[in-house]
Amino acid sequence: MNQAGKPKQPMAIIAPEKVISTILKHDSKVTSYKIALLRAINDVVLTYPDLRTHKSPVAVPLKLLAKFWVAYYWPFVDSAMPVRQGQPVKRGGKVHNDIAFRPVLSELRIRWEQTVGGLKNPADGFFLINELKSGRKWQNYPDTLIEALSRSVSAISRTIEMPIRYAGPGEWSIFERPQNYGAIAGNVVAVPGTTPRNRCLVIPFELWETFRQMSLWIEALCIHEWCLFTERTSSVNRGAIYSLLTARPDNRRPLTWERNQIDILLMEGAEFTCPWSEKRLAKGIAYDLDHILPIAVYPTNELWNLVPSDPEFNSHQKRARLPTSERLAIARPHLGQTYRQYGKSASLAGVLIEDAVLRFARLQSETTFTIGLALAVIDLVEEVAELRNLARF
Repeated sequence: MNQAGKPKQPMAIIAPEKVISTILKHDSKVTSYKIALLRAINDVVLTYPDLRTHKSPVAVPLKLLAKFWVAYYWPFVDSAMPVRQGQPVKRGGKVHNDIAFRPVLSELRIRWEQTVGGLKNPADGFFLINELKSGRKWQNYPDTLIEALSRSVSAISRTIEMPIRYAGPGEWSIFERPQNYGAIAGNVVAVPGTTPRNRCLVIPFELWETFRQMSLWIEALCIHEWCLFTERTSSVNRGAIYSLLTARPDNRRPLTWERNQIDILLMEGAEFTCPWSEKRLAKGIAYDLDHILPIAVYPTNELWNLVPSDPEFNSHQKRARLPTSERLAIARPHLGQTYRQYGKSASLAGVLIEDAVLRFARLQSETTFTIGLALAVIDLVEEVAELRNLARF
């Protein structure tokens, strides 16, 4: 911090794209931590697109970054076929793990597989962190699993401070030492849900913008360098590593509860309009519960991402694509109508608000929640489509 109490600007921020490429390609690496750090920052930037509108440094809780690490490292802690992420280090006559949190993350994966029946999927880490993001979903899982996740996140949060410290030349040359959000709240904007006691990494706005604009390139370079590093470290073929690092969850969690609540609204006379075909959806008319952002693109079942839609259009035209800007403009009032209908259900209203405020920072300043939410969702879709160069319909 400088004398005015504001976060200093790292000296390398003049060319942030060079900062990123240098860390990935030229920094010395004993483990894959630095690669995982940049990939996690990249995913956070894509997850919270409206933070760019504040044009301020962004405070990101270490625990949020740690949850992405749970997903990234999940495939490498398979008890039947672990994959090394560095060489074991001997200190004080004791051999330490290649990654400091391997024991707790391995335990979490074992407990997860016991919970779901022994299934093994390299993308289950992504599924887990999204499934347990909301407190209401914890009821479906045993306390032992939730406690194991908490231990993993805490252990990884401590580990993350190492690559933050040593990214770039020397120590603290790119990022400042993480601080509690309460100590810096007046000088930064925080990821939604951040509390004063959360220890946070502050990302300068210029660097945040570089991650946003170069998201696709950064992700590709992270995965490429991670494959090369792991192949050298573990002797596993880079093609196999690529498959592990790019695995994404399918939509395995049934949306039974959400459909039941929407069916109740329909029986009570509520009507929806498919945002894509503009077909009227009412009692007795079949509908799909569509992911606006497909699971393969953005793995979340948050309620703002689920809308009743025309089954024919959803199956044969939308599929796993994203809507064009023109279709989004047509869809905006229909999305607002859908969220207003959700608000008529006591159960859905609370879930919608809970999911939305943890995703979109800008909603707090909107006068009308449903209008603000529809605009925020459209903004997110545009960002994801543009930055990831995805197919649109």
